[in-house]
Amino acid sequence: MNTFLKNLLLPAAALLLPLSLYAQANYPEKPVRIVVPYAPGGTTDYAARQIAQKLTEQTKQSFFVENKTGASGTIGTDLVAKAAPDGYTLLTNDTTYAMLPSLFAKLPWDHANGLVPVTTIAQTPVVLVVGAGSPFKTLQDLVAYAQKNPAKLNFGSGGAGSSTHLSAELFKKEGKLFITHIPYKGAGDAMLGVMSGQVDLLITASPTAIAQLKGGKIRALAITGDKRLASLPEVPTFKEAGLRGYTVTNWFGLAAPKGTPPAVVNRLQAEVKKALDDAGLRERFAQQGAQPGGLAPADFARFIQQETLMWGVVAKIAGVKPE
Repeated sequence: MNTFLKNLLLPAAALLLPLSLYAQANYPEKPVRIVVPYAPGGTTDYAARQIAQKLTEQTKQSFFVENKTGASGTIGTDLVAKAAPDGYTLLTNDTTYAMLPSLFAKLPWDHANGLVPVTTIAQTPVVLVVGAGSPFKTLQDLVAYAQKNPAKLNFGSGGAGSSTHLSAELFKKEGKLFITHIPYKGAGDAMLGVMSGQVDLLITASPTAIAQLKGGKIRALAITGDKRLASLPEVPTFKEAGLRGYTVTNWFGLAAPKGTPPAVVNRLQAEVKKALDDAGLRERFAQQGAQPGGLAPADFARFIQQETLMWGVVAKIAGVKPE
């Protein structure tokens, strides 16, 4: 009987495997949704739309961006974590994703295993900006004033717990400053707050700021990194401006629901890497101060683990407690 069953079942199993591989080899066969868990206008949204456009061109299938905002990105992230693991609902995650375990006592998905890291899209430095009419011309001016006048200045962010929030908290620690936090619904809104004079400063990813800097609507006082940005050669690094200990990099990537077939994940990573090799996209990223990514899934997973640990330390130092 056992031999009979084996002879019966083995051909059936052999049929199922090619069908599964066929489905994955032909991915995508329908439109793919890329969820951005923040409002339009920020760097995460920019990175998602740039890569979605290239993936659409390469695969001849629509990759479209959908913004699902709220709760420091957890609403959109949870939506993707609970979506069908078929590669047709993806998440654009970013630096804030690595901060979430330090901000929330309990997340609605398993942060360590609920999503499959696919690859990185880009990394960018962060830049400290003030309004065009701000009295502060240099970082030294701002720091000196803030040290002498505790709680007189405020900073905007893309929301409590966002990368713009914790990046500023780290700045406060390094500068021994007391500056009030004013959260907005997204980095784009926070930028409007700086431009209008509602907040005194904002620390954000360079792509969020460059257009407004070129238009003269804001002023940059310092940028992270070991050297000045080619697109902003007049802006000193934090090290040059006297704050040597301040180092932050923003990253942006793609993730899929747990259980997404490895063949689909690998296909996505390969398509993103191909997109990032495009000269036109690399030039657009360079103009925004962004370096293209393309990490392999396993490398991206390790990177997220390291970032989560690092930002956990920052949150504790800054006194940010999980809610």
